[in-house]
Amino acid sequence: MNFEILDTKLKDIKADCEIVLVINKDLTHRWIKDAKTLTKLGFKGEGDDVAYLADKNMVYAVADSLESDDIRCAISSALQAIKKSSYESVKVGLYTKNCPPINARALAEGILLGTYCFDKYKSEKNPSSLKTVKISTEDYNGKSYSVDSTQKAVDEAVIIAEATNSAKEIVNTAPKEMTPQILADYAQKMSDEIDGLECFVGDEKFLEKEKMGAFLAVSRASSEKPRLIHLSYKPKDAKNRFVFVGKGLTYDSGGLSLKPSEHMVTMKSDKSGAAAAINIIKAAALLKLPFEVHSIIGAAENMIGGNAYKPDDVLIARSGKSIEVRNTDAEGRLVLVDCLDFAQDLKPDYLVDLATLTGACVVAVGEYTVGIMGNDEELKNSMQISATKSGELSGTLPFNKYLRKLLKSSVADISNISNSRYGGALTAGIFLDNFIGDDFKDKWLHLDIAGPAYVEKPWGYNQYGASGAGVRMCTYWMKDFDYKENNMHKDEK
Repeated sequence: MNFEILDTKLKDIKADCEIVLVINKDLTHRWIKDAKTLTKLGFKGEGDDVAYLADKNMVYAVADSLESDDIRCAISSALQAIKKSSYESVKVGLYTKNCPPINARALAEGILLGTYCFDKYKSEKNPSSLKTVKISTEDYNGKSYSVDSTQKAVDEAVIIAEATNSAKEIVNTAPKEMTPQILADYAQKMSDEIDGLECFVGDEKFLEKEKMGAFLAVSRASSEKPRLIHLSYKPKDAKNRFVFVGKGLTYDSGGLSLKPSEHMVTMKSDKSGAAAAINIIKAAALLKLPFEVHSIIGAAENMIGGNAYKPDDVLIARSGKSIEVRNTDAEGRLVLVDCLDFAQDLKPDYLVDLATLTGACVVAVGEYTVGIMGNDEELKNSMQISATKSGELSGTLPFNKYLRKLLKSSVADISNISNSRYGGALTAGIFLDNFIGDDFKDKWLHLDIAGPAYVEKPWGYNQYGASGAGVRMCTYWMKDFDYKENNMHKDEK
């Protein structure tokens, strides 16, 4: 998609189609030329109303407010209404609240995220004709803003949205075409194409050398060998070191604690944390963020076979702790603890893991929301603020000392599942916390993305399938980080 930023009033820009967003039911705004027609059509400017007036080459879509995510949703709805049209260009004005670049970014993100299409396996493809979006620097309130600041915001949006769409592509790809080795090759190719990125891939011999007994056990029954992927971005004079760890189960059958067949469908999505971690560092490098960033991915398949790891096995993790296996379908946490231990060797200032870890998190906060866990309330809140700005939904979940007792094992240092059916998202997070060193307890966040990572229906500006969960919130989190004042949200002052 080509974006043109024009220091021209909206009415004077030539395009095949015009998009107008109806804000807070206001049908009297000067950009709304067809109020009488809209009224006849029953368009009230509320809910998800969209009106496509083909004879006038106009689209009207509702935004409940000038908040960024309302703008993203509205512009996406408008483009969905004309996706089968032959239009090659559209025009739209700026919709700002108090900081014009933010909503210029929201417009561009809504356009790119909302028009993503996964048709890799379709014999008939119907690509959109739309090639150019012309954005006027004229604002909804009649002001005009700088082309340079608007262009900068749009350029950032393109990087973040395209990284998110790349994560969707990885997750949506069928398991046989995205094995641990193929995922490693993908990361290697990406690093070769982006300045400043480096990639190391560790094979099963490397994992054995590193004594990653938990990681290796999960992958043991698969014919596809595990891979540890380490991407790094090290700009000169980096201010802080961020390390992201992604769960990369390229397929999860549940192992010997076999999933019911209906629950195996969509398990290609168990690599969503890996997809996010890969594309977070991609965005950081392309944005040229002034931080050292690492992404560690544990890529494996959890399958069944004569050599599969078993309930009752005791595994020794890289940290030296022993783990009693009581359920082989609680495998992601086993891969993660070895990767998190490896990540702590990098001495991160901030450590974040992303994982489709528990169905319990979906029960707790719903299928559209990321669960944020950790030991430091301020750090959790900072991530939640960035998530909201990015358009991702999130909620913080609290650890407590009583849940910690539920992971006790009589035969090992810890059990891989709780002895209670309740609080499963939290006990999984607490399990990970047992492998975080004291120096990093307050620097670590666990993001359970099981809900929004893959949803089997469209929602907002997200399509059926993968949403690229975690990419935007983590990229915004770093982008908003003010290292001079150690303040995560300089834009919020």
